[in-house]
Parts: sequence; C-alpha cells; structure tokens
Amino acid sequence: MSGSRRVCQSVTVATEHNVAAERAVEQSNALDRLLREREGLLGTLDRVAALHGTARLIRDSIGVNAGFVAEIDEENRGVIRWIAGNRTNALQNLRVPMGQGVGGRVVALGEPVRVTDYVSSKTITHQFDAQVRGEGLSAMVAVPIISRDGPEAKTIAIAYAAMRETANFGDSAVQTLEGIAEHAATALRLAGVAESTRENAVSAERQRMQSALHDSVGALLFSIGVQVRNLHEDIQDNPALESRLRRLEGDVSAASSALRESLLALSESSPERALPVEIAEHCRSFEARCGVPARFVQLAPVRPLDAERTALLVAAVREGLLNVEKHARAFSVVVSVGPSEDGVQVVVADDGTGKPAEDAPGTGMGLRTLAERAARLGGRVSLVRDEDDGCTLRAWVPEVASS
Repeated sequence: MSGSRRVCQSVTVATEHNVAAERAVEQSNALDRLLREREGLLGTLDRVAALHGTARLIRDSIGVNAGFVAEIDEENRGVIRWIAGNRTNALQNLRVPMGQGVGGRVVALGEPVRVTDYVSSKTITHQFDAQVRGEGLSAMVAVPIISRDGPEAKTIAIAYAAMRETANFGDSAVQTLEGIAEHAATALRLAGVAESTRENAVSAERQRMQSALHDSVGALLFSIGVQVRNLHEDIQDNPALESRLRRLEGDVSAASSALRESLLALSESSPERALPVEIAEHCRSFEARCGVPARFVQLAPVRPLDAERTALLVAAVREGLLNVEKHARAFSVVVSVGPSEDGVQVVVADDGTGKPAEDAPGTGMGLRTLAERAARLGGRVSLVRDEDDGCTLRAWVPEVASS
C-alpha cells in the first residue's frame, strides 16, 4: 500500500515538473515575442532606422536587387538617403526635382511610376541616366509615401524598387510596394511623435537647469554682491582693503553677466512655444523665489512670433523681474502681454519704492543690451518711473521685420 502511495507521489511530482516546464517554455516564448515587438516599435520611433529598414524591406519583400527611399526636402525635391542592395554610392544623396526621372514623376503625379528599362524609357526624363548606369540598374518602380492629416494627403517620401536587368513590374509588385509605403508613413508619423516628445523632454530639462542655476548660483552671487556693498560702507579708511573689495565686486559683476548669458542660452525660446506660456512660467518662478505676488495678464490673443522676437520679449520680462527682485522693494508685480501697433508688447510694472533699475549698479547694461536687440528688430524698450512710485518696463516688437 505504501509502495503504491510512493508511485502515485512520484507520478504527481513528475506531472508537476512537466507542467512547470511547459509553463516556463510558454513564458519564454511570450517574452521573446514581446521583445521582438518592442524592438520593432523602437525601430519605428527612430526616423532614420525606420526608413533604412524600409529600404531593406523593399528588397526582401519584392525580391529585387535594390530598394531605396528618398525624403522630400523643403524645395519639394526627393533626396535619396537610404539604400539597400547598392554596389556604389552613385545614388547616395541624389537630389531629384519634381517631374524629373522616376521619383520626380511620382512627386508630380502622386501615383506609382514604373519602367522596364530606365535609360531607354520614353516616359521619363533622363537627367540621372549616368547615376543609374553607375549603379547598374535597369527596371524600376517607385510609389509615393503619403502622410494623411484628415482629408489632406501629402507626399513626404518616395519608395523605390529596382532590378539590374530589364523586367516588367506587375500589379502585385506595385501593391506590395504601396503596402510597404503605408507602413513607412506610419513609422514616420510615430517617429515624429517620438521626436517631439524627446524635444519636449530636453526643453523641460533645460528649463529645470535654468531654474536651478538662477535659484542657487544667481542667489549666491546676489548675496555676495550685497555683502561687498555693505563692507564698502563699513570700511572708510583702509584703501588697500577698499581696492580688494572693488576687484571682488567687479568679479561678482562679471560672474553675474556670464550667468545671465548661460540662462539666456538655456531658455531656448521658440516660435512653437507660445509666448504667454513662457512669460507665465517666469512669473511663477519669480513669485516662488521672492514671495512677491506676480500677476500675469494676457490682454488679448497674440500671433506667434519668430524665434528672435519671442526670445527678445521673454528676455525683457526676465530682465524686468530681475530688476524688481534686486532693487524695487515691491509688494506686487503685474506682467502683461498683448497686441499693440501692429506688433506685440510686454509690460512689467511694479509698485516698489526702491531706486529705478536703470540707476542701479550692474543692471543698466542689461537694459541697454535689450534696447539694442529690440532696435535691430525694429522695436523698442523703455523703463520709466511711475508718478506713484514703482517702475514700468515696456518692450515692443513688430510682428514682421521692418524694412
């Protein structure tokens, strides 16, 4: 009886081991499948990898000698960049204007174009016969890679398949190439989303670094400068120490200027990033840093500006808030933006009782630099003392460059 029990137990253990082994195999296969899917997804998230992979896929799927992909540049030309199966570099970076050759005809017509022998075909132009001969190609077919945004369709690249001998590409080959082109369009769209996400992440990190530098190094330099000025007042009869203090004050001023340039470089303003969003961020940072209420008001919608004008207005707001922080002894600040005189104006107004920022040491240069930058753009910058105390900084730029 006990022997039967042991046999049953052994069978049970063996069965459990088998089940466990089967589960392990299933899990391993599932993991391998997920890793392959992940690898494929990551490939589509990189534009270069996606299009290079498209060139290889064309060659392998249709069974041709060469597959290549051209992207459309700003001048609506196809530029061949990704090639699989090539023997030479004759086609690499070849620019194909609209209407010329097989690819240019695809761009012009927005539909597939095929030839049985490239150099003798009467349906295309022959500006690129030398390059095609150099690569040893003959039969060729190309289809558009189309981006669809709602009802709008736009050719953004060209997919080519080619043979080294005369041949007829049938409808089946064209349909296969069009299917590959559709996948390529999806890959490019995903790559664009991923690239935008990466750019936003980089921009956010630059913003974090900017705030950290301003809050730590900027605050430290300001504190040192205040202590040096206090020592100037306490030491009246020590010329040697006075000279050393002046040199230290000059060093602090130079370090502050360098820091300001670094913060300006890190700000990375762009026309795609709405000006009101940039200004609101600076107001929040100022309020958190100083404890002084900073109210942002958008008086009316403003049109997007180019990078240089956006950067100038953001720099004006930053300079105005910096002057308030250092010199105004203000209880509140109001920052506004709005359209004005066929342009855009920002205003930084405080209710402080301190001396105007333009009279304070180390800050006049910043305002003069802003005024010079604005003048080059046809704009202007001004700082005035208000009748009821407080100062108002205004910066205005035209929406378009002045002639």
